[in-house]
Amino acid sequence: MSPIKEDYYEILGISRTSTQVEIKSAFRRAAMKCHPDLHPGDKQAEEQFKKVNEAFSVLSDPQKKQMYDQYGHDGVNMGAGGYGGFNASGFGDVGDIFSSVFGDIFGGGFGGGRGGRARAQRGEDLKTDVEITLEQAYEGLEKEITYTRTDRCAVCGGSGAEEGSSTKTCRSCNGSGTVVYQQGFFSMRQTCPDCGGKGTVVEKPCKKCRGSGVERVKEKLTVKIPSGVRTGVTLRISNGGDIGRNGGGYGDLYVEMHVKEHAVFQRDGDDLVLPINISYPQAVLGGSIKVPTIEGKEIEVTIPKGTQFGEVLKMQGCGMPRLGKKGFGDLLLQVHIEVPRKPTARQKELLEELAKETGGKKSLFEKLFQK
Repeated sequence: MSPIKEDYYEILGISRTSTQVEIKSAFRRAAMKCHPDLHPGDKQAEEQFKKVNEAFSVLSDPQKKQMYDQYGHDGVNMGAGGYGGFNASGFGDVGDIFSSVFGDIFGGGFGGGRGGRARAQRGEDLKTDVEITLEQAYEGLEKEITYTRTDRCAVCGGSGAEEGSSTKTCRSCNGSGTVVYQQGFFSMRQTCPDCGGKGTVVEKPCKKCRGSGVERVKEKLTVKIPSGVRTGVTLRISNGGDIGRNGGGYGDLYVEMHVKEHAVFQRDGDDLVLPINISYPQAVLGGSIKVPTIEGKEIEVTIPKGTQFGEVLKMQGCGMPRLGKKGFGDLLLQVHIEVPRKPTARQKELLEELAKETGGKKSLFEKLFQK
């Protein structure tokens, strides 16, 4: 009778609802505790290390994990013939699993895996913020921005060496960029600590950058901001970020837009909202008024007869440009009816007559203006 196998989740110390990130993190912790190189000659640690890798090889694969969750260890064995020939008991290629998760912790290699010089790494992305007015967002503009990023040293050109000095092969790794540590039948390949994986070292480091080959510099760029942008829109400037390592390219610069609040207009997506005041006679009899636009012009608006307080009049196509699309939003006029606080004697007389004409009851105006 075959022994009962331990639960993979218990081996890694996680729950069945753990995410792939949590599974990967748990594997790191568990593998470091029982790694054979840290416990030479300890058979128990070696066996536990195999269990940890076996559990991770199943739970890190969504398809295998689904079979295991549904059928347990039998589901994993079914998968051996059903989806790719995997057999958990066979343990797989531990070196590939371990190196893919731990990466640079052990220099990208494990158990005699492939080594080499440090790989090129792309530079870090950067972010900056730009504030513009609503009028500028309407028109679009070109704006100069200033920010700081990492670039090649201006003195040594990125070599890290003082002028007249040269580079030489690193003695620690003989130019390979990696060093190998061997313990028993396990080996670990690690990035050379002396040359940082380059395989070469400088005889006299550059005084400006202290041999790093990079420095912090102030950069000026002119950014083309399209019409119709709104707060939160982010523009990407290719190669505007930090310079990479070991020949890697630049990262990108992300410019996040912030549009200031306007003193007159309120923005609602591509629409603009404008409160307008009209008199009671205009609301009842209708008429026309002039209103401003975001372009700085005035347009004449017809007030329909019987317009109510709070009604919205739409001026089609008088709003903001639609970002990345054709056309414009609308200008929405929110109607407010002005009520005179101190009506003249003649106004009171007319209002009282109006009240009689509308049924003889006290009107709202009478209640407001009655002494």
